[in-house]
Amino acid sequence: MKSTNDLSTLHRILIILCGLTLVGVIFLPIWRIELDAAQYPEGLELQIYSHKLAGQVEIINGLNHYIGMKTLHKEDFMEFTVLPYLIGSFALAFIAVGIANSRKLMNYLFIAFLLFGVVAMVDFYIWEYNYGHNLDPSAPIKVPGMAYQPPLIGYKQLLNFGAFSVPDVGGWIFVASGAILAFCVFREWKKSKTLKLN
Repeated sequence: MKSTNDLSTLHRILIILCGLTLVGVIFLPIWRIELDAAQYPEGLELQIYSHKLAGQVEIINGLNHYIGMKTLHKEDFMEFTVLPYLIGSFALAFIAVGIANSRKLMNYLFIAFLLFGVVAMVDFYIWEYNYGHNLDPSAPIKVPGMAYQPPLIGYKQLLNFGAFSVPDVGGWIFVASGAILAFCVFREWKKSKTLKLN
């Protein structure tokens, strides 16, 4: 006999599938920042993984030197040490909740996943702020009052460069997993309300 705390078969399958796809996020780019300027018609790209930076990092570092921004190095980011483990933990948690077949555990997972997303975006904003505002006063190019903080998401003009910041493949998997989990939470809540009325 099914308990009122049990999940529907569809929701269990969806949650487990989300957990399996989250494993891939460890190895896929999560975010990317694209830079466009006349002198770089093909554009420059910085890709952020859970454990490394990729793209035209050395060229971007060379440009950053001229305006006094810190150069980007994997070793400077504590996040690259913990993120793969956090993502792996969430992947396992999704799979475990699907197997455990518990609405209560699903609700806890949703709250934890939502908090993780908020903390991750706040951390990313702080990182961008520090890199864009803490400039070397002896930099060759100085523009009074100018900061070079890239946009958290979307487009922003930085001197002669246009910066475009968006989720990459791994980031969209995160968004999709959160949306699917939210859908399951809502549908299960609606089902429980219907059962109580009956």
